[in-house]
Amino acid sequence: MGRWRDGTGTLHILRDVPVDVPLEIAASYRARARGLLGRDGVTGAILLTPASGVHTFRMRFAIDVAYLDRRLTVLAVTTLRPGRLGLPRPRARHVLEAEAGAMERWGLRRGAQVAVDPGPSSAPAPYVR
Repeated sequence: MGRWRDGTGTLHILRDVPVDVPLEIAASYRARARGLLGRDGVTGAILLTPASGVHTFRMRFAIDVAYLDRRLTVLAVTTLRPGRLGLPRPRARHVLEAEAGAMERWGLRRGAQVAVDPGPSSAPAPYVR
């Protein structure tokens, strides 16, 4: 599989009743650095890749953060208020961010498996375990 590029796609949370979430993909340094800064919210989630940690300095709202390994298995989920530093996770290769409370509603928790279906501008092929 080729590297992801900035763009959009769909996050598939693989569980008994699968959940599909609109997704932004931030793969370039510039897009990852910008992330959710300056926004008042996010529709769905944003995937920072590659990434192993995040911060919420200068953010306007609290976020849920899920750390994913290279197989897109959730290593940990936490909520960060503005002005906080999320410590890097050693095995994390990707980070998902969403508005606080969203991941609990989606049933996204430690050990969950996700898949990413990138839009045409994001990658040459879907990444599924």
